[in-house]
Amino acid sequence: VVTKPMARVLHMLTSQFIVLSLLTLFTIILVKGENQSYARTVNRRQFGLKKEKLSHFRLYWHDVLGGPNPTAVLVVPPASNTSTTAFGSIRMIDNPLTEEPEMSSKLIGKAQGFYASASQQEVGFLMAMNFAFVEGKYNGSTITVLGRNSVLSPVREMPVIGGTGLFRFARGYVEARTDRIDFNTGDATVEYNCYVLHY
Repeated sequence: VVTKPMARVLHMLTSQFIVLSLLTLFTIILVKGENQSYARTVNRRQFGLKKEKLSHFRLYWHDVLGGPNPTAVLVVPPASNTSTTAFGSIRMIDNPLTEEPEMSSKLIGKAQGFYASASQQEVGFLMAMNFAFVEGKYNGSTITVLGRNSVLSPVREMPVIGGTGLFRFARGYVEARTDRIDFNTGDATVEYNCYVLHY
């Protein structure tokens, strides 16, 4: 004979069993749903990723606007002829990256991308560029920089958002300092210190 207290306990246990079964079923469905045919979790060792390290690179970025072989070319003119900041202008770049401030020093790579005048109040650029290395063990690898460059500030900081080759999964930042600028031609040499976490 099943008493009322026993019936309550059996009902409670049955309810709990049903709820637990449903939760287990939903968990299985969710876990299976995460592992779609187009996506999967992988072990980083499969990609040869070992211990993460921090590297520092000091490079000199040469922006040449004039002469017979400019490395920075205006592709979109300023939004207004009266803008003091060239707001809206875009320049494509293929700027040499050298070991020392002199353009004649050893070529380490190229800064390829663009910068756009993104401020109406100051000379402030949106920088989007790859540092494409051509020297030593980093030959063929790139570091990608994307950020705001307030040109007249003594030091500008921009993030490193990724990379390729030896810089896969890279992250970090760069500090830019103007080494020299020719206000007649617009040519400039900028020292870049890159701090990059990579494998």
